[in-house]
Amino acid sequence: MGIADETMLNALCQRYQAVLLENSTQRVKVATAGLPQDDLVEALRFTCSAPVELLNWSVEQLAAWRDKSSTDAPPLLDQENLATAARLDRLLALALERRASDIHIEPQADMSRIRLRIDGVLQITSTLPPASGNALIARLKVLARLDIAERRAPQDGQFAHQHAQRHSTSFRLSTLPTQYGEKAVLRLLHNTDHAHDIDKLGMSAPQLTHFQQALKQPQGMILVTGPTGSGKTITLYSALNWLNQPHRNICSVEDPIEIPLRGIIQTQVNNKIDLSFKQVLRALLRQDPDIIMLGEIRDAETAAIAINAAQTGHLVLSTLHTNSTLETLVRLRQMGLPGYLIGPALKMVIAQRLVRRLCPHCRQSGDSINPFSPSLWSGPLQNWQATGCEQCFSGFYGRLALFEVLPVTRRLQAAIANDASQEHLNSLMEEQNLSRLFTEGLQAVHRGDTTLEELKRVTGSCHE
Repeated sequence: MGIADETMLNALCQRYQAVLLENSTQRVKVATAGLPQDDLVEALRFTCSAPVELLNWSVEQLAAWRDKSSTDAPPLLDQENLATAARLDRLLALALERRASDIHIEPQADMSRIRLRIDGVLQITSTLPPASGNALIARLKVLARLDIAERRAPQDGQFAHQHAQRHSTSFRLSTLPTQYGEKAVLRLLHNTDHAHDIDKLGMSAPQLTHFQQALKQPQGMILVTGPTGSGKTITLYSALNWLNQPHRNICSVEDPIEIPLRGIIQTQVNNKIDLSFKQVLRALLRQDPDIIMLGEIRDAETAAIAINAAQTGHLVLSTLHTNSTLETLVRLRQMGLPGYLIGPALKMVIAQRLVRRLCPHCRQSGDSINPFSPSLWSGPLQNWQATGCEQCFSGFYGRLALFEVLPVTRRLQAAIANDASQEHLNSLMEEQNLSRLFTEGLQAVHRGDTTLEELKRVTGSCHE
């Protein structure tokens, strides 16, 4: 039976105007003025593994105890707090050094495990005693202005942290109660002064030309699709940055605002006050917008509002969680939208993925293979191997975006409006002779940018 986290107990007592008298493996003793509140009793029993003893003190006794404890408090707690702060500084510095996108602090049965997501893959970086892991999470919750006494419900917050010889970096914190305690995930938010250039997304020249032509349209909808973590948000921000001109009113609805863009009106949804995507979108339509960026289409009602906006003089950019351009057309129908609305509104669909890029310092050429049909790849394919060095640690350094860009032509619009079959839509797409996602990946493999194994890990199969 372990000792409960003292920082957590003190915060809990402060919340209920109580004082912590003893915290040991035998018992936890707390004094309150008058009868203790039921919420305090429940929270103490949830937090502590040792028996809880509650004392009913007078207000004068509590005041006298606080005066005494403030004068002769031992320095041990300050030392522990300093050690936790130093440990957190080292962890955040390591995450930035290794180019991590997320930090996971995970309670296990006998330890706390820390993992970093680097180039889309989680890697174990260290382990801590359970008490140290709990203290680290408590420190993070203080920085994010969360309730450190609340460990039974998920919480979300955000904070900025200053590092030595670095600019301030923003982090988004999410906590979750689990079997062995509270888990925390930190998302490293993008630097606000980072330039998002549409020319550096990684699209081929024909794809970029199609994309820019769609962005020049006065109205219509452009959808960027793919699973979580496939780079959709960066593509949208790069498009907004390219469109950003003083004569345009550009508005966005996001959850959350990840990258502040100068000159663009950005609104963050807030479910705590019922400020949803659809509510903000309706309000934006009364703000005289030229271009609207909707962070994600999550339901049929939001999709219908967005489609209507795209047909009434607005350019609408948004994302959808689908795996391919063809699947996007099918998904919009499944959301209950009629084809006669989707067809005229839709201007372009982009499907994308992120694959890990081979480290140029240690990559090694592998065997040439030819396992694909001529429709996918003609001739032998040069494969490569990831070995690992001091520059990259894993054989990969950074990530590369793969795109499948589908301009919605008039023939395709007419087919969508007439509720054509999936097979007919696919045949019309093939007539455009556009490069598919997997084929783009094979070209990256042949160039030595990634490996065939990494491509299959991300895309699943060549039939996608």
